[in-house]
Amino acid sequence: MSHPRNPGTPLDCTSFVRVNRPAAERRAATLVARRSLKGAHQAAWLLNAIACMDLTTLAGDDTPDRVRRLCAKARRPLADEIVAALGLEEMPKTGAVCVYPTLVAPAVAALAGSGIPVASVATGFPAGLMPLELRLAEIRYAVDQGAQEIDIVITRAHVLGGDWAALYDEIAAMRAACGPAHLKAILATGDLVTLSNVYAASVVAMQAGADFIKTSTGKEGVNATLPVGLTMCRAIRDYRAATGHIVGFKPAGGMKTAKDALNWQILMREELGRDWLRPDLFRLGASSMLADIERQLSHHVTGRYAAHHRLALA
Repeated sequence: MSHPRNPGTPLDCTSFVRVNRPAAERRAATLVARRSLKGAHQAAWLLNAIACMDLTTLAGDDTPDRVRRLCAKARRPLADEIVAALGLEEMPKTGAVCVYPTLVAPAVAALAGSGIPVASVATGFPAGLMPLELRLAEIRYAVDQGAQEIDIVITRAHVLGGDWAALYDEIAAMRAACGPAHLKAILATGDLVTLSNVYAASVVAMQAGADFIKTSTGKEGVNATLPVGLTMCRAIRDYRAATGHIVGFKPAGGMKTAKDALNWQILMREELGRDWLRPDLFRLGASSMLADIERQLSHHVTGRYAAHHRLALA
C-alpha cells in the first residue's frame, strides 16, 4: 500500500445523502458511452485490469487442486506468446487470489514467492447470518492460515432497519479481528433496495475502518452494477474530503467480459482519478472475466480470436 490504512472515525449519520436513482443511472450510462478505447490503448487498460483482478473461486466443490490451478493462472494469466507479442518485459500477475478460509493454506503455498496476496471471504459468506463471535473466529482463522485480505459480509438487516450503530459496531469488531490483514466490506448491494441505503452503508463501513468497500458477494440476484458503483465511489470521495482517509473499491459479481473490465476502470478514472486504477485501491472480483481479457489481447496481437481451448482455464 502506498498510503496509510483507513483508521476509521466515530459514527456520524449526518453525512448520509439521498441518492437520485434516475440521475445515477444516467450518469453511469453517459460515462461509459462517451469513452471508446481501441487498439493499443484498449490493450493497456486490459493489462491494467489483470493487475487489479482478485482471481476468485467460491464454489461448493472447490478443492486444493482447483485452488492450485487458479494460483498458477494468477502467476501466469497470459500465454507466453501474447506477452512476447505485446513487448512486455515480464509476465503480468493478478492483484490477488480469493478463496474460502479452509483453502487459504493451499493458496498461500501455491503463491509463495510471487508477491500475490491471498484474500479470503469470511463471516459466514455469503449470507452472514451467523452469531458474531463465530464470524470473528472465522476471520481470525483465515488470518492465521495466511490470508492478507479478508472480504467480510455485513448484516443486511442492520441497513434495512436503519440500525447504523449496530452495523458500525459489527464492522469495527471485524476490523479489529483482521489485525494486519486488510478488510474489504461486502455490502451485498443487491439486497439493500435503494441507492440511498447503499450510500449510507458505504459511509458507515468506512467510518468503522474498512480498507475497501465491495459491492456484492456474487450470490445475490443483482450484483455489481455501474449505478451502484457510482454511488459507492461518490461515498469514497465524500469520505476522503471529510476525513482525509483513502478507501479502495471492489466491484464483484456478474462481471464476465473485457468490456466490463473497461467500463469499471472508466468509472474509476472519471469519478475518483488515476490513483484508483492501481491494485492497492481498486480490485475486480472476477474469474471468467480473465478468459475474455486474454482472448481480446490475443486478437489484438494476432488479428483473430483464439479458440477457447487454446487459452488455459483459471
